[in-house]
Amino acid sequence: MKFMKLGSKPDSFQAEGDNIRYVATELATDIAIIVGDVKFCLHKFPLLSKSARLQKLVSIMNEESGDEIQIGDIPGGPAAFEVCIKFCYGMTVTLNAYNVVATRCAAEYLEMYESVEKGNLIYKIEVFLSSSIFRSWKDSIIVLQTTRSLHPWSDELKIVNRCLDSIALKASMDTSKVDWSYTYNRKKLPSENGSGDETTHWNGMMKQQLVPRDWWVEDICDLQLELYKRVIATIKMKGLVPSEVIGEALQAYALRRLPGFSKGVIHSNDVGKHRALVETILRLLPLEKGSVSCGFMLRLLRAAVLLECSEVERNNLMGQISLQLDEASVGDLLFRAPPGEAMIYDVDTVEKLVEGFVSSQQSDEISRENEFGEIKNSPVVPDPRARLVKLVDSYLAEISRDQNLPCAKFVNLATMVSGFPRLTHDGIYRAIDMYLKEHPEISKSDKKRICKLMDCSKLSADACLHAVQNERLPLRVVVQVLFFEQARASTLSAGVPMGSLLPAGGSHGSSRSAATTNTEDEWEGVPTHEEIRVLKGQLAALRLSSTSDRIGPEGHCRVGEKAASGHSNNNNKMKGLLNPKIFFRLWSSKDRQGGGELSSSDTSDSPGSGNAAETKLTPSRSRRHSVS
Repeated sequence: MKFMKLGSKPDSFQAEGDNIRYVATELATDIAIIVGDVKFCLHKFPLLSKSARLQKLVSIMNEESGDEIQIGDIPGGPAAFEVCIKFCYGMTVTLNAYNVVATRCAAEYLEMYESVEKGNLIYKIEVFLSSSIFRSWKDSIIVLQTTRSLHPWSDELKIVNRCLDSIALKASMDTSKVDWSYTYNRKKLPSENGSGDETTHWNGMMKQQLVPRDWWVEDICDLQLELYKRVIATIKMKGLVPSEVIGEALQAYALRRLPGFSKGVIHSNDVGKHRALVETILRLLPLEKGSVSCGFMLRLLRAAVLLECSEVERNNLMGQISLQLDEASVGDLLFRAPPGEAMIYDVDTVEKLVEGFVSSQQSDEISRENEFGEIKNSPVVPDPRARLVKLVDSYLAEISRDQNLPCAKFVNLATMVSGFPRLTHDGIYRAIDMYLKEHPEISKSDKKRICKLMDCSKLSADACLHAVQNERLPLRVVVQVLFFEQARASTLSAGVPMGSLLPAGGSHGSSRSAATTNTEDEWEGVPTHEEIRVLKGQLAALRLSSTSDRIGPEGHCRVGEKAASGHSNNNNKMKGLLNPKIFFRLWSSKDRQGGGELSSSDTSDSPGSGNAAETKLTPSRSRRHSVS
């Protein structure tokens, strides 16, 4: 810390009790000045030679024949006044970052100008501020903190603005030029104390400690909200600090000033204070996409909801979050529902965020089309839409544990991202399975709506293995899984075309076409549960022999990607795995049970067609099929 000593005489101030201060000299005091609740017994001559205001007050006192002067509004109070008086007496005083602003304001009040005497106190303080205080990072912050209690004097004297400029310029410096201890709030590293092996280069020279771009963010967290806001605004105005570093600074301040913020709660009864803090941070957030992490913004949104911040600020924040929602985690999205709600989680807020993301992606596609004429996905940059689909699938699986979650909300949220690319439907299958497990009373129509979200042809081998043994799925869905798994195996098996699964002239289209083109009784009969059990067992035995068991302990699906080599090892076993008679009795009987387990709508899409071009199904086929 920088300091400056003034004067050379010894300090002869003495105290009499708590409220009387006097100068111990042979000369009797001839003036008493009362500052606040402290009485100073002084001599006129040294005071009047340096203070124009005291000259005026003494002249007024003589006219009124009084012997005391009342000064109740001097900035800095008795302490700052005493420093000024000691300077007048030539006594030794020490100025530092903690008392220099109060002394400067008191000297201004007492009018200790150069016009009164050369080398007066105001001049000396200004030299100290310019040459030492504002050149020091630490002292600039300390001085700025002291200005809070000296308003409006510190503002009128431009001390606050000079501190802000000093701090902003230093925060904007090239880190290679930062040669001071870059934060005084952190513990020194072993290398900085010279105790680590990493302190020297291979040639014995000392290494220079690399300074991170955000070296300053922790230090300014000591500032109160109003001063902090002005510092960040000044740094942003300079335009030299990246928006990502501004975002880091705001996050550090929120973590320091909001107890429980990192855990998504606010531990304080001072709601008004914290509401003002959150709203200030929201106004300071950089607008550039990616400048602030999505997780931090989601925690801000949770705090804004809890503290009932302004709706305008919340809507603006949600707009920013939507632009990079694919970067979020499931835990970030688990907002608690408002008090009085039956559901556990606030799904409506997540729906708005997803809706905003979908809209932004559509706008981006239009912009790219207008600019390049054709949309080309980069093979290097991950598709944010695919990341969002994965996030939504995981979120649906998590909120499905809520027994009060309506089917409509589940379906609506899943449908929002149904147009986005999915490499696999394992995630949505897991969510569907979890919902069916936690909602066993769900109606057949709702079960059909939920299962329609899944494309059975895009399930991995592990997911198929789980699905064919899943008693919670409608039987028709199991049939579809079996069909596409057999189709996939047959295409990977040399010499086993898809057409070999069908009888000559047969169709694997809708159940109505199957019923009309196959007139033999063996195709029209209703399959028994024993046949279903055997069929499932054959496929399960095959999969279990070639893959490790990945089914979770709770009974829902935990699936991963299946290498294509796993199929080639079982090509011979897949030949003849599914009995065509059993399979088509399953497929064609969906209309034959009025209220049975296999019934479904006549308008359900078929899993394929009789067209020769479509008899060769591949794993990349993305057509969606209706299920019941």
